[in-house]
Parts: sequence; structure tokens; C-alpha cells
Amino acid sequence: MANKTIASDLLQINAIKLNPANPFTWASGWKSPIYCDNRKTLSFPAVRNAVCNGFVELIKRQYPDVEIIAGVATGAIAHGMLVADRMDLPFIYVRSAPKAHGLSNQIEGDYKPGQRVVVIEDLISTGMSSLAAVEALKAAGCNVLGLVAIFTYQFNQATEGFSNAGVEFNTLSNYTELIDVAIESGHVKQEQLDLLKRWRENPDTWGK
Repeated sequence: MANKTIASDLLQINAIKLNPANPFTWASGWKSPIYCDNRKTLSFPAVRNAVCNGFVELIKRQYPDVEIIAGVATGAIAHGMLVADRMDLPFIYVRSAPKAHGLSNQIEGDYKPGQRVVVIEDLISTGMSSLAAVEALKAAGCNVLGLVAIFTYQFNQATEGFSNAGVEFNTLSNYTELIDVAIESGHVKQEQLDLLKRWRENPDTWGK
């Protein structure tokens, strides 16, 4: 599911910034004409509710048998908690790695092997961190029904990774919808469209 309204909201609150002329540098070292920080949605009640409502509708439609909501730390903990509360379901969250002290937990919260889990993520780029969380849940015995996220860049690497792992994922918005909205709203010019398309096709080498 992709939603132009969500994409428009992300642009309006500057959760997504587009700057083809002066690319951003990601932590990975990749150069990018786009930067996404979906944590900003939490500061805007109307957008926060739109995201939560979108997740709830998506989960009820795609995964009606869900028993637990799991958020991926740290960006999706708050969103996951909001969805779990709205759906009156238990909530757990998954760290990127086990804690180095205490109980050494990677999954925080109460769950039982075999329970049906839907994972919530804020953003899918390469998909590696999202799939790592899914694998941690599977290793703990959980039945992961699927993963839902606010936004995906639609990288081939992510699509192939999820397919190879046998994990279904759905998002509320995506790069294609975002660019359509950005052009319609004047955030980017038509002549910049080819550049934005080229970046998504080869994000690891673009700008080098």
C-alpha cells in the first residue's frame, strides 16, 4: 500500500528533504539527494495519527491474526507502541544487537514462542536492519507474519533481500509516490526527475 497523503505529510513537515543540487551524505557514506527522518512525525499530532491509523488499517487488512506488535529500535519503538495501544495488543521491541550487560536481551518485552508477530519499522533503505530484527524474532521462536513501514526507498537490494528471506513487507508510502507528490507540489522540478530516478537505481555509486 502506498499513500500520497502520507508522502505529502512527510514533505510538509520536513521529515523528508529533497536537495538534488546539494546531496546529503548518509552514515554509510552514500551520497543522496534525499534524506528521511521519520522520527519527526512524532512531533506533529495530525501526521502521527495519520501514520498510526494507516498502520492499523494495513495490519487489520493484511494480518488479522496478529497477536503481538514488535517495533524495531530505535526509530519504530514509538510508532509500534502507538499501534499496539490502538489495537489493544502486547508490544515488544527488537534491538540491533543484544545488550552487553544485564540479561543481554535483544528482544525486550514479554512474548511466547509461536506467537504471531507483525514488525513495525520507520524506514526501509537496504532492508538489512529490518531483516536482522525479523531474524532475531524468528530465532526466538516467533511467527513473523510480515513487516510494515512508513516509507521505503524501493531499492532493488531491499526487495530482493525480503524476497530471499521469505518475508512479506508493506509500506504506507514509497519513493515513487514521494517523487510524484514532490513534482506536483513544486518541491522538485521536472528536469530533476531523471537525476532522482538514476540515484534510486544505483544509490551506492551515485555521485562518486
